[in-house]
Amino acid sequence: MIDYFVEDYLAGNTPNPCVKCNRLIKWGEMLRKADMLGAEWIATGHYANIRKDPATERYVLSRDSDNIKDQSYALWGLKQEHLSRTLFPLTGYTKDRSRADAERFGLTIAKKPESYEICFIPDNDYKRFMRDMVPNLEERAGKGDIVMEGEVIGSHQGYHGFTVGQRKGLGISHPEPLYVLDVLADSNTVLVGTEEHLLSKELVAHSINLIKYAEIDGTKTFTVKIRYKDEGAPADCTMLPDGTLHVKFHEDRKAITPGQSIVLYEGNDVIGGGIIDRINQQEIDA
Repeated sequence: MIDYFVEDYLAGNTPNPCVKCNRLIKWGEMLRKADMLGAEWIATGHYANIRKDPATERYVLSRDSDNIKDQSYALWGLKQEHLSRTLFPLTGYTKDRSRADAERFGLTIAKKPESYEICFIPDNDYKRFMRDMVPNLEERAGKGDIVMEGEVIGSHQGYHGFTVGQRKGLGISHPEPLYVLDVLADSNTVLVGTEEHLLSKELVAHSINLIKYAEIDGTKTFTVKIRYKDEGAPADCTMLPDGTLHVKFHEDRKAITPGQSIVLYEGNDVIGGGIIDRINQQEIDA
């Protein structure tokens, strides 16, 4: 997970290692351990639902719809073999009820503080973490240009410290607030612009994992989330010949960020998800 996180940042993306960790480490290792013990099921404390669709024989992941802590977004990478052996005993619980029950049963986790950081970066200082992990970081991702509409308007001390949508920390004086529009690792360039330039309707996602259906035929309209706290918006979704997914929103979305996850919903059901890539409009139109 750490190598993936570092390399994706060096590629100019904003990775979400938790999604990969869920599939490869949490479920992968837990099921291996379950097999060693002769156990059929594993149970986790995630707030989400699983059911088996009798019509398709597929296991379907869905939102814990009455819970503001719903975690289905982070579980889009789970495969059928994972879902078929998983129980979510906290489905329908609120966080407060979970903590109250844990305290009643004398579990130390009852008072554990909530964590919003990546587990291997507990201080949430990504720049410090990258300096520690990449000895030649200044050579690979050091000082470069900040560019707006083709003109250099400033400099940065490392493109790895920026993410799409970022406003603070640019160190640039401008009549209008400026935001990071893109991070170009190959040229060590950070592109910036005004808020209106953050708006876009289309993206292509890779590493697609489908859950509710085995495949998406033609173009289908789903509700698509582009980040964890996103409410989601309707979009037309089409699988491309190379296995990637083209998503065209009905209305502009703000700060679609390469490296982050998209998750497709049909009602409360998770259709599947993938990782946002940069768009090549010419390839899409072709």
